Amino acid sequence: MADHYPPDTGTYPTTERTRVRRSPKRGSHAHADVHAILDVSSLCHVGYVIDGAPYVTPTLHWREGDYVYWHGSSASRFLRAAEDMQVCLTCSIIDGYVLARSAFNHSVNYRSAMVFGTAHLVDDIEEKNDALRRLIEDLFPGRWDSLRSMTKQEVKATSVMRMKIEEASAKIRNGPPGDVDEADHPVWAGVLPIESRLVSPQPAPGLPDGMELPQSLADLIQSGRLR
Repeated sequence: MADHYPPDTGTYPTTERTRVRRSPKRGSHAHADVHAILDVSSLCHVGYVIDGAPYVTPTLHWREGDYVYWHGSSASRFLRAAEDMQVCLTCSIIDGYVLARSAFNHSVNYRSAMVFGTAHLVDDIEEKNDALRRLIEDLFPGRWDSLRSMTKQEVKATSVMRMKIEEASAKIRNGPPGDVDEADHPVWAGVLPIESRLVSPQPAPGLPDGMELPQSLADLIQSGRLR
């Protein structure tokens, strides 16, 4: 859904929470850099502080403009406690292992984003339904209208949280090992790329004979993209 928004040339404020201190040249506060990582990563981790103790939970998320949404069970104590709470949401993608001539210089190529804001519960039923529709459509375009409609109980059992991004930073490493000055050492060095992609589908038990994979999903698998 984020693709529906025009390119954003703005930047988030640099604060004590988001200042990139180690290897600052890899950091960015640009909206475009932060949003690109949020959009390509399906899984995020949301950090809460509840009763003085830290908790981090994984969940699916999606972005719309300057807002990030995530969902979970209405019975979740984290989501119930998160209303009007400052939270931290992070996404990380590993793109490759970086093998150097020494153990010290080994690294990884990665993209990561850390965003801060205040969590709010989406409690309007129509707005919640629409948010869940956008989640499915963001992952599997065109699928929502083919599904059985959610029951009132299913909607009630699902919580949707929304957070406006107030502060954010991205950090990216992309390149070979930084030890070219040790190139005379006789050991292989370079990058072992890592890819996350869709592979052949596994039909659900009980699927009626002749039920073909929708073309939209076949195209999605062919593209190999996750989002």
